[in-house]
Amino acid sequence: CQKAKKWLEENGIPYTDRHIVEQNPTAEELKEWHARSGLPLRRFFNTSGQLYRSLELTRRLPEMGEDEQYALLATDGMLVKRPILLTDDGGVLVGFRQADWERALG
Repeated sequence: CQKAKKWLEENGIPYTDRHIVEQNPTAEELKEWHARSGLPLRRFFNTSGQLYRSLELTRRLPEMGEDEQYALLATDGMLVKRPILLTDDGGVLVGFRQADWERALG
């Protein structure tokens, strides 16, 4: 997230910062973001996090339906991949890849 913030600031792009660990996204928000992103739902999970590993989600996610996955993501912001960028034109980017952000915001 720090790299993303720095990049936004260096490029003069205003943003609203939301700490999703403290202000968890709701299941409804996650559904909307997922639909707008065009990405597989798995990309919204923080697969490198301790909570993801302790819950054995690599094994469990394939057995879960989408609604169950949204509900699970909404329980703890540490499960959610960060940062999530919501663009003015309706786009959604998950994780910071500078080239993707340049294309979306350039």
